[in-house]
Amino acid sequence: MIEVILDTETTGLSAEKDRIVEIACVELSNHIPTKNIFHTFLNPETKVSADAFSVHGYSDEFLSNKPKFKDVAKDFLNFIKDKKLIIHNADFDLGFLNNELRRLNIKPILKSDILDTLQIARSKFPGVGNSLDALCKRFKISIEAREKHSALLDCHLLSKVYIELIDKKELTLDLMSNDKTFNEKMKMSNENREGIIVKILPEQMDEYKKFLKKNVSNAFALD
Repeated sequence: MIEVILDTETTGLSAEKDRIVEIACVELSNHIPTKNIFHTFLNPETKVSADAFSVHGYSDEFLSNKPKFKDVAKDFLNFIKDKKLIIHNADFDLGFLNNELRRLNIKPILKSDILDTLQIARSKFPGVGNSLDALCKRFKISIEAREKHSALLDCHLLSKVYIELIDKKELTLDLMSNDKTFNEKMKMSNENREGIIVKILPEQMDEYKKFLKKNVSNAFALD
């Protein structure tokens, strides 16, 4: 099974007014990252907002000589063609991507082609934070290299989070047990091979208590 982890960085939060500055795609085969990657920075043809710059650090000057979306659209669409897209908070990225495609009179990406890991996380861990950072902490996935947001780095992090969310570690290990490059690709520690246990982080405890009080009647004494 071939899937693609996808992430973007943008000039701001409005899909109508802002533009994409970075697209990254990492291909998965049976849930394992392959060497097939699509990655590009983009000239958004508009200014990067101060808030967005603080998130990813891509300046107007840095992006000024990068290709425009129309220059990479064909290669991007060929890379994701006929593949399930794995995106965290898919509505955000999809809104930006489809607006870029509409500007070129290209049909949009369908929601049916997407699996949203944020929705999976919310169903497995209701009432607590499920950002990519929060999930990495929950699954003990290192984010030390993540000083700023990067679409490519976030794709690699999400590929690890995705394995944990769908609980396919054992299946994946069985499928790849005879692959000598498996450990090099994944380098999964013994900690990451443990069964999934819901662990509430200290900063999430108040939020989780509120959820339990609202949804679990007379089950726990939380005070």
